[in-house]
Amino acid sequence: MGYAFTRSVALIGVSAHVVDVAADARPGDAELHLIGLPDLSVWPARARIRAAILNSGTSWPDARITVSVSPVIPPNYDAAADLALAVALLAAAGAIPPERIAGRVFLGELALDGGIRPIRGVLPMVRAAVRAGISRVVVPADCAREAAQVPGAVVMPATRLADVVDQLRHGTLRDHHGQEPEPAPSSSFAVDLADVPGNQAARRASEVCAAGGHHLFLSGDGPATMLAERLPGILPPLTDEAARDVAEIYSLAGRSHRAPGITPPLSAPHHSETPAAIFGSVAANHPGALSLAHLGVLHLADAPEFARTVLDGLCRPMDSGQVHLAGQGRSIRYPARFTLVVDARPCPCLEQRECACTPEARRRYRARLALLLSRVAVHAPVEWGDRGARAGEPSATVAARVLAARARAAHRLADTPWRTNAEIPASDLRNRFPVAPEAAELLGSAFSTGLVTADGLPRLLRVAWSWQTCAAPTAHRPTTRRAPSSCGRGQTAMEPGDRVLVRPSFHIPVRPWWTESYESPFYYPGTVTKVNERRRRVRVEPDDGGRSSRRHSQLS
Repeated sequence: MGYAFTRSVALIGVSAHVVDVAADARPGDAELHLIGLPDLSVWPARARIRAAILNSGTSWPDARITVSVSPVIPPNYDAAADLALAVALLAAAGAIPPERIAGRVFLGELALDGGIRPIRGVLPMVRAAVRAGISRVVVPADCAREAAQVPGAVVMPATRLADVVDQLRHGTLRDHHGQEPEPAPSSSFAVDLADVPGNQAARRASEVCAAGGHHLFLSGDGPATMLAERLPGILPPLTDEAARDVAEIYSLAGRSHRAPGITPPLSAPHHSETPAAIFGSVAANHPGALSLAHLGVLHLADAPEFARTVLDGLCRPMDSGQVHLAGQGRSIRYPARFTLVVDARPCPCLEQRECACTPEARRRYRARLALLLSRVAVHAPVEWGDRGARAGEPSATVAARVLAARARAAHRLADTPWRTNAEIPASDLRNRFPVAPEAAELLGSAFSTGLVTADGLPRLLRVAWSWQTCAAPTAHRPTTRRAPSSCGRGQTAMEPGDRVLVRPSFHIPVRPWWTESYESPFYYPGTVTKVNERRRRVRVEPDDGGRSSRRHSQLS
């Protein structure tokens, strides 16, 4: 009879913390008292532990045993500490040397026959144990490969309680027998952007959203789902740390085998799913579809069909990058920083050619998205093109451009805590990244006439920065020529072949390439193809590979 001490891990959301499990055995009636477990979990845990010990061939100790867990485990106890409670109880009763469990963490649910069942959230639990300085972790055998992904962890798989007791008694408990962590899934694209026919505007919008981290709304009866499924393929690969964060969420959801590795995840919930399935559950400590899309893409197909509570509830996670759930006297936060892709048809009809909806029905159908679309920066139409339409660029080509655009944005934001244009606060857009005076005047006019709202103005600037970032300048500088007297104002003359920056609208001055930084979001690069000195106009060919039409601009 004596005292024993070991450790386990408890989960609150994705956050895990190590808990101390202490057991004390004293002469008296054969009783078991559990302290520190939720009230509703005490009786089931005591029944599981007693049955597992007896069915493992070990006699129940003839003593009064008290097992305490500190800090107190939250109400959503999922039996992950059953193994720790059992070995602490047996060590206090003298069946196991107490010193052999002191430096280990035990994780696993006990079955009535003495087996050790797999649990959810092994990955964040083992990472928490390693951060606490405890590298030796005993986990269910089915979770051993998952736990072995944590650097610095010495994983010891366990199948039955009897085996753990026998190995601890004889000092033969060994680590993971030469098994390597599961290889990360390949980052090759399962689907290709070249499969999407036509829709050049939507393809370009997808590229800009991937480069800047913006949300996208696809309107029309077209291949919106095809574009959304291919968006993760053009996003930059996840870093090692980001991939581990995503893997932790999938581990907590019990989907560790479906973790995407370094490929950004895609989550596409159906409109019939409950709010708990989409946002997550406090009672079950289970992340929802929003968190499964963390650092990836969340696709809402036929968005007006979702419940209004779901559509309006998305606004806060879109702003904060996390899901905050409250209930049962506590709150849980799940990470949820994603790129949202919303698509909707013009009306509820499935057959658009024979639509019989009234204008009022169409208005009510689209009005369901009003609050959600106020936070979506980019809108693009989609439609089914001709069967013989020219194939678009493959995902690998677009992904290379997106990766280069992200690198340029990261260079510009190197001294800030942000890495994409969508993360820049409105105050820093005004102070650190001011626009050109004529662009500010144009925006002021649009704001005064109601074309742009106060909330939409920063969103417009972020998209403009991303649009410019996608249009990378060439490395060479053009040659310059002095203007003839007819040009006036001492400006530099332009000739066919000169490189320029152009405002994409009529009657806006054409600026020579070297007079304006390429980081101005309201100018796109192009090449002069024709000059009309008499009318003081030039014709410019954009450098976007033909995605934009040629535009005339007037010389100032």
